[in-house]
Amino acid sequence: MEIIEDGLLLRPWREADADAVHRACQDPDIQRWTTVPRPYLPEHAHGFVTELSRRAWAEGTGAPFAVCDPVTGDLLGSCGLVSISGAGTGEIGYWTAPWARGRGVTVRASRAVARWSFETLGLRRLIWQAEVGNHASRLVALRVGFRIDGLLRLADPAPNGSADGWIGSLLPGEVPAPGATGPAGPGTLAARRAAVFGRPQPTLFATAGAGELLLRPMEEQDLDAVVETCHDPETIRWTTVPDPYERADAQWYRGFSREAWARGDAACYVIADPDDRYAGSIDLRLSPADPLLADVGFMTAPAARGRGYMPAALAALSAWGFTTLGLARIEWKANVGNTASRRVAEKAGFAFEGTARGGVQHRGERVDAWIAALLAEDLT
Repeated sequence: MEIIEDGLLLRPWREADADAVHRACQDPDIQRWTTVPRPYLPEHAHGFVTELSRRAWAEGTGAPFAVCDPVTGDLLGSCGLVSISGAGTGEIGYWTAPWARGRGVTVRASRAVARWSFETLGLRRLIWQAEVGNHASRLVALRVGFRIDGLLRLADPAPNGSADGWIGSLLPGEVPAPGATGPAGPGTLAARRAAVFGRPQPTLFATAGAGELLLRPMEEQDLDAVVETCHDPETIRWTTVPDPYERADAQWYRGFSREAWARGDAACYVIADPDDRYAGSIDLRLSPADPLLADVGFMTAPAARGRGYMPAALAALSAWGFTTLGLARIEWKANVGNTASRRVAEKAGFAFEGTARGGVQHRGERVDAWIAALLAEDLT
């Protein structure tokens, strides 16, 4: 069985592929995000191409393909059905050889496999799964046409990996035509964000007065200053940080921030002053209900207050959210009476919109909240 489509040849695995499979599977990303054995030995590659793949074809439980260059025959990756159920459902799996990345190989191969699955095998649905944080796989799935449906708890999480996985589905008629450059409609924004969150969290820059601020992920060196800030009476009064606040709480939040970036849910930053000292924290949190909406939260270290750091940081993070994540609206909320936070929002360009009665939960009770917002067009 062979598939020739969109500049690729997909064929069953051969014994001669073992060396190339072994070489590809030394790649840290393949070992991190797939279920290949670690360490990956030559006998693993030989067993895969001669036993496991042939058994899947013979028993009808899978359809593993080698993805090759149709002219040179060079191995470019792996793509196929890792399982086929009697209910008309198959699950797709793939990896790209390190030397073939950046050429759209796996997107083209996965579309070809999907089309073949529906038209030749008569399947009625394809499933895609990946560990939360594997944005490269998510980006491929989105470009193939999969709809990412939600989270699934993993039965066998990878060591030091996430306990949750993303799951998506694809139905007949949803596969883009060969040569299509990307997903259409809402999938375009999702693919854009998968590309963003699939890279390391970037450092952002802001200017306050004559000094330059860094917005960067939280580091070990920041923890003591975070604890000190969260012991401040004004921080306790206006935020929902634990009270009392311990170093373990700061360590937990550091881990939470990393997980939020891996999930693509939020961008959590430390604001570092021109001497790289902790000056505050700021989060941009994407709405789970509205893909074009996010909200912000922030706190300033007591020693850094009154220097204009937070308005500059808020303006920089908001601009990044609009230009990089494609947001249309960013909201700010604060308890009525929190005039310091309101001044920050207004200096950053947020327009005050009113008061929401019982608008937020605060330490066990509903309290009134001020609301302001910044729109993408406000920056033009």
